[in-house]
Amino acid sequence: MTVISPTDPQTDYTWQWRGFAINYRQWGTQGAPILLVHGFGASVGHWRKNLPVLGEHYRCYAIDLLGFGKSAKPQPKLEADYTFDTWAAQVQAFCAEVIGEPAFLIGNSIGCVVVMQAAVSYPDWVKGIVALNFSLRLFHERNLSRAPFYQRWGVPLFQKMLTQTPLGSLFFKQLAQPKTVRNVLGQAYADKSAITDELVEMILAPAKDPGAAAVFLAFTSYSQGPLPDDLLPQLTCPTAVAWGTADPWEPITLGRALVEQYPQIEFQSFENVGHCPQDEAPDLVNDYLLDWLSRQQSPGG
Repeated sequence: MTVISPTDPQTDYTWQWRGFAINYRQWGTQGAPILLVHGFGASVGHWRKNLPVLGEHYRCYAIDLLGFGKSAKPQPKLEADYTFDTWAAQVQAFCAEVIGEPAFLIGNSIGCVVVMQAAVSYPDWVKGIVALNFSLRLFHERNLSRAPFYQRWGVPLFQKMLTQTPLGSLFFKQLAQPKTVRNVLGQAYADKSAITDELVEMILAPAKDPGAAAVFLAFTSYSQGPLPDDLLPQLTCPTAVAWGTADPWEPITLGRALVEQYPQIEFQSFENVGHCPQDEAPDLVNDYLLDWLSRQQSPGG
C-alpha cells in the first residue's frame, strides 16, 4: 500500500497503468480510503476544495481518468478505448495498486457512471459510492430512440461530422478558448462567482496536450455502453445520490425519479446549485459527504 505524507493538496503524483501515466493527488494518511472521480472535461483540480477537507478524516485520493487532466491521452481505438469499462478497470487497479484496499468512490457527472460501473464490475473493491449529479446520458442511443425526430436524426449526424470531417478539430479549437469555457461554465454553475480564472485555466490546460482533441471527439461520439438505468439496480454497496437543483444539463426531476425506484439509495438535494456542486458549493458537499461517510463507518451504518 502506498502511503504519502501530504505537504500540499495540489501536489501531483504519477502512477503507471497499462503503460500509461496516470495523474493523481492525495491528502490524508489515516482513516478509510476515498477516491474522487471527476466529470467530462475536468480533472483532479475539480476536487481542490474537497480533498483537504475530506483528507482531515480520511485517506483521500483524486484521480485523472485516462484521457483527461494530466493523465496520458493515447490514441482512441488504436491505443485505448474510452469507455466506462476502461475507466472502471482503471479505478479498480488504482484501488489495488496505489490505495491497497477497497475504497469509497465519489463521482461527479460521467465520473458517477464510472464509479457505478466499477461497483458493478468489481464489487469487492468498492465500499460504497456517492454520485453527485450523475450523467443521465441523454444522447445515448437508447435515449435518443425515444427522443423527438430532430434529435434522433440530428445528434448522430453531428457526431459523425465531428469525428469524420475537419469540423471536429475546428469545433474543439473553438471550444478550447477562455471565453467559450466561461460561457459553458456559466450554464453549469448557478453561482457565477465560482467561475474563477483558476477554474477556467484548470479546464483549458489539458486541452493543449497532444491527443486531447481526439479524446474529446471520441467521447462525444460514445453513445453506447451503460446507462445509470442499467447500473443502479445492480449496485450492492451503500449508495447515495446528491443533486444540485439548478443543474440545466441533468435535470433533478429525471434523476430523482430514477433513484426513487430504489428505496435503499439515499437522495440528497442541494438548493440553487448547478451541475458541479463539489466546486460550486463545497461547504454543502463536504458536510454531506462527511456525514454520509461517518454513518457508513458507524455500527449499523
